[in-house]
Amino acid sequence: MQFLTLLLAEGEAAQGQGGAPGWSLFVWFLPILFILYFVMIRPQRRQEQTQKALITGLKKNDKVQTIGGIIGTVVSVAEKEDEVVIRVDDNARLRMIKSSIARNLSQEEAAKQPKEQKTS
Repeated sequence: MQFLTLLLAEGEAAQGQGGAPGWSLFVWFLPILFILYFVMIRPQRRQEQTQKALITGLKKNDKVQTIGGIIGTVVSVAEKEDEVVIRVDDNARLRMIKSSIARNLSQEEAAKQPKEQKTS
């Protein structure tokens, strides 16, 4: 709050001296906008891209975890609709939207195996 008060006071002082009133505030807000972009917007876009790649890469027999913490195996993926059917137990199947898949455990296990083999 003190920072904004200081900026406004500086802008008013520049107006009284005949300087450009908008430029002094613009000079301060430009770095703030860059910081906001790198702290908030860029990571959110990266997370959306990874979620989209996860959803498009779903296939039958993938072991997945939902956002609710349910772990199951993909039975079918509907390409036209936004649905996926997951087998939780022998007789229990859940139909849910694709965006409710949080992790693909099969891909994570496959990514870990080559690293473990290299160290052995």
